[in-house]
Amino acid sequence: MTMHLEKAHITTTRYNGKQKKSKSKRLAKAQADHEAWLESMGVGKNKDALYDKWGKRIGLNEIPDYREHQATAALSNRVACHGPAREQVKYTGERKLLGVATMHKSNMVPVFADRKEDAKEIAAMRR
Repeated sequence: MTMHLEKAHITTTRYNGKQKKSKSKRLAKAQADHEAWLESMGVGKNKDALYDKWGKRIGLNEIPDYREHQATAALSNRVACHGPAREQVKYTGERKLLGVATMHKSNMVPVFADRKEDAKEIAAMRR
């Protein structure tokens, strides 16, 4: 077994080399003030506030009773449409159609009489 396959803790001899730095007084005071503010808003680390004395979870917000407004709410059976249909492209017959050429990957392309060079380009394409 070679050492480069092992994890770092196998080759490390210093386990307690770095000591954690203590918080400055200003940082400790700021964190204490922030925790107090969170608790006043009902979000702090006090988990006992979310449960009653029997251990049942208490919600912070109440769910409204929607049954009160059920009889007075006006309902609509109208369904919104998705908008006007897109205009479809159709062959009108103004340009003379010579035929349909097949490009790469079975892509069908119309070839018109006024653009015969398109047919030559399609025929010269690499397959």
